[in-house]
Amino acid sequence: MATVQTTTDNKPRKPQQFDYVPPEAFKTGKAIVNLGNSGHLRGTVQVVKKGAGDNNLHVHTGMDGIYMVLMGEVTFYGPDDEVIGVFGENQGLTMPHGNAYWFANTGDKDLEILQVVAWAPGIDDKRIDVNPPKGDVAPEKSEKFDARIR
Repeated sequence: MATVQTTTDNKPRKPQQFDYVPPEAFKTGKAIVNLGNSGHLRGTVQVVKKGAGDNNLHVHTGMDGIYMVLMGEVTFYGPDDEVIGVFGENQGLTMPHGNAYWFANTGDKDLEILQVVAWAPGIDDKRIDVNPPKGDVAPEKSEKFDARIR
């Protein structure tokens, strides 16, 4: 479950700077690079190895996402492996909460995909796996990196 960070004194959070560099080596099929988190919004880049980092059919009950390909090609699928779309560099989609989907690196090199998510107010966000996770790409198994400048 995602944790939404809030402040009790209504003071704005400080801006977070980042410097994204793709991880050169990681052991799992997917790496997740944190770009920042405002408490209501989070940005990451997911780096998905060719043939090793596809995720599983799942639903986010209260999280909306925007996905944009930075490098490579991705195919998004819905239930019964119905193709939602195939996207190349500078293309992508918005995925509202409540939709079942999964995606795969369908290009000929590692995929880098920007993910920006926000949590719907008043809805407890849970990730519900419709199908079992594939290999080492479950969220808790993906390698994590941090691009924030501290």
